[in-house]
Amino acid sequence: MSKAVGSLEGRVAVVTGGASGIGGACVRLMAARGARVVVADLNAEAAAKMAAEVGGVAMGVDVRDADAVQALAVRVEREVGPTDIVVTSAGIVQPPLPPEDLPLELYDNVVAVNLRGTYLTARAFAAYMLKRRSGAIVTISSVTAERSTPLHAYAPTKAAVTNLTMGLASEWGRAGIRVNTVEPGYTRTPALQDQIDRGYRDPTLLEENSALGRMVEPEEIARAVGFLVSDEASAITGIALPVDAGYFCAGSWHPYGGVRKRGT
Repeated sequence: MSKAVGSLEGRVAVVTGGASGIGGACVRLMAARGARVVVADLNAEAAAKMAAEVGGVAMGVDVRDADAVQALAVRVEREVGPTDIVVTSAGIVQPPLPPEDLPLELYDNVVAVNLRGTYLTARAFAAYMLKRRSGAIVTISSVTAERSTPLHAYAPTKAAVTNLTMGLASEWGRAGIRVNTVEPGYTRTPALQDQIDRGYRDPTLLEENSALGRMVEPEEIARAVGFLVSDEASAITGIALPVDAGYFCAGSWHPYGGVRKRGT
């Protein structure tokens, strides 16, 4: 009997930042599609709670630490099984401060988590995938990778993640490893909600600056990730897939009064 479209039955999937937000949505979707999911997160307690919810395995990791990431890859291979899928969802945000007011400690931490963490994770798990000549990696970038924003640490790291993804896809493609990235639009995650609550983001503007007139839900990002790691995307590698509710196509309408409202 053939597997259902999009099935991940029997595969081992590792999701960094898997305890909440986009990572948590990816964990739930992959578990629902049959994968055995490793929830890897800096917050060990939250990871354990998520793993218990989906019948997965929780493992703590600081993606900034090369030794910790390498130890995670070794532990997954030893205790769970050969890794088929990796989603590098661990990431942090920043307030939209002018460069002269952005603390260097915060800048360095955003770079360390978002870019270094993505690179370290992909490298550690690819070492095993290369031996098996198979695997699918999805990184999590952002629409800010493609546009100017007042996020002078976050946005450049996401632009780098998109570029890194294309390089890794070319580097490892002949070994059967596919590497893609998803560029989420403004997504209703706990991190974004915290920014809204602090007054750093206006939800009305976030919604109005999209063709669909709304923000993106984490589950919608997860479905795109689920497609890219599945056999349905077997010939797709090196792409940056926006999941943005039409942010890219609608943003330039602002000088003309914004996207036209349509009646029911």
